[in-house]
Amino acid sequence: MKFCSDCGAKVVQKIPEMDDRLRFVCESCNAIHYQNPNVVVGTLVYCGDQVLLCKRAIEPRLGFWTLPAGFMENGESTAEGAKRETWEESGVVYDKSNLYRLFDIPYINQVYVFYLAEMSSPVYKAGIESLEVQLFSEAEIPWEQLAFPVMQDVLLEFFEDRKKGQFPVRSGAPDFKGFRSKFDLR
Repeated sequence: MKFCSDCGAKVVQKIPEMDDRLRFVCESCNAIHYQNPNVVVGTLVYCGDQVLLCKRAIEPRLGFWTLPAGFMENGESTAEGAKRETWEESGVVYDKSNLYRLFDIPYINQVYVFYLAEMSSPVYKAGIESLEVQLFSEAEIPWEQLAFPVMQDVLLEFFEDRKKGQFPVRSGAPDFKGFRSKFDLR
């Protein structure tokens, strides 16, 4: 950040009084510009023993598979954002979902929130950000073509939970070391 979004003056980085972190501060109008993590919201949609994946039509990771997900918008809840992103990317509309997985990724300033939703019938279509949308069984998942480590983690957890018939809410960081893609994140 170079300029104040309130008054247009140049900003400086300093620790404001009563704070403990570097912030962008406008010394002209005294505005403190906080930069906070982005929240990515999405849905693991399943139908029977299959999960819905979208092939990305945008960067990053164009042409790789992902769960329908994207950035939460102002004025919406995480559940509303996940439902909107799912519809935008896959054409899927669902009535009910449950919180399923939270990922904290501090090194890129993001938090991922995934919901779990069941489709009553396999009705879907590629949205503007998807090249294609497809249902996959566990054996058919294109593991080497998943866009991000969080996708692998949430899918592996889902298939294990499905065997047990229980879907607990989990929280934690993604398993970058176990990521099966050729995309090196280490």
